[in-house]
Amino acid sequence: MDMKSRDMRAPNGPSSGKVPRTKRGERTRAKLLDAAAQEFGEKGFHEASISGITQRAGTALGSFYTYFDSKDEIFRSLVRHMSEQVKVNAYSGIKEDMTALQTERTALAAFFRFARDHKEIYRIIDEAEFVDPESYRLHYEKTAERILGRLRKGAESGEFRPDIEEAHAWAVMGMNVFLGMRYCVWSQDEPTDHIADVAEEFLRNGICRKSAD
Repeated sequence: MDMKSRDMRAPNGPSSGKVPRTKRGERTRAKLLDAAAQEFGEKGFHEASISGITQRAGTALGSFYTYFDSKDEIFRSLVRHMSEQVKVNAYSGIKEDMTALQTERTALAAFFRFARDHKEIYRIIDEAEFVDPESYRLHYEKTAERILGRLRKGAESGEFRPDIEEAHAWAVMGMNVFLGMRYCVWSQDEPTDHIADVAEEFLRNGICRKSAD
């Protein structure tokens, strides 16, 4: 990424704010995004305020406008940031020698841990459907794209059934999202490892190649 660029813009996508020029600036911008996650997560987009974000971040109001032009812009940046964090966490424990099924279980377990620590992601992503539909759609499309890539790799290795298609990826994503909502956000009455085991067994019986194939 060109750190000399004044604006970080995704091609054909929403603005992600202005790129910091120094390490200190990077830390300040990160603090603002963390504070925005708390503010939007607790109050929702319409009740949240820029002053509330800066107070939580412990920064001056002027610092906000150094990196973001508006509440809408930091919200868009936050959605993209949290989507990236989901990706990073999902892949954090995956190893090259894992089977395709182990890979899916590992990615799901990592998402569960992230969701329990960042419950606000559900409210923020859900609100994005109305506040910034493009970011909302992009989040799910990119997530499904990553899952589909993993599933097809499993099909190519012979572990998963050969007729894997896009709908399978969206089905897996839907399972992951709602399991996270039930067992990470609404309550934590079951160990995440147990829920990941249940999902793994579900996938084993649904998309793994049968021995008779």
